[in-house]
Amino acid sequence: MFNLAINYKNGEGTEKNLEKAFYWYQKAAENGNEKAMVNLANCYENGEGTEKNLEKAFYWYQKAAENDVKEAMFNLAINYKNGEGTEKNLEKAFYWYQKAAENDVKEAMFNLAINYEKWRRNRKKFRKSLLLVSKSSRKW
Repeated sequence: MFNLAINYKNGEGTEKNLEKAFYWYQKAAENGNEKAMVNLANCYENGEGTEKNLEKAFYWYQKAAENDVKEAMFNLAINYKNGEGTEKNLEKAFYWYQKAAENDVKEAMFNLAINYEKWRRNRKKFRKSLLLVSKSSRKW
């Protein structure tokens, strides 16, 4: 199902059809395919193959993040930070940025470092900020 969705999305072996890609992402996601969950969330977030729906995008990012998909962890953090598809919650945003950073998502490391910098009066957090910036710069 997931591969079929990819084929429709990219027009590989068939005509490109975002509605059919969405349909097959949804089927695969409902059957537990974590990559399909993220792609389905992206479809909802961007209105690809379906109407834009930030609440449903949030739902599928959350399902994928709970299944340890690091990209979903980062996207979930952004949703919480900006209040997209859910209520704004900076504590939950921080939690998911941290989870994503622990899984080597460099953008999450950078965002955490910025937040830690704001709290540099707390030496422990500041040291962690420097470590994240250092680790992040090595990955770029």
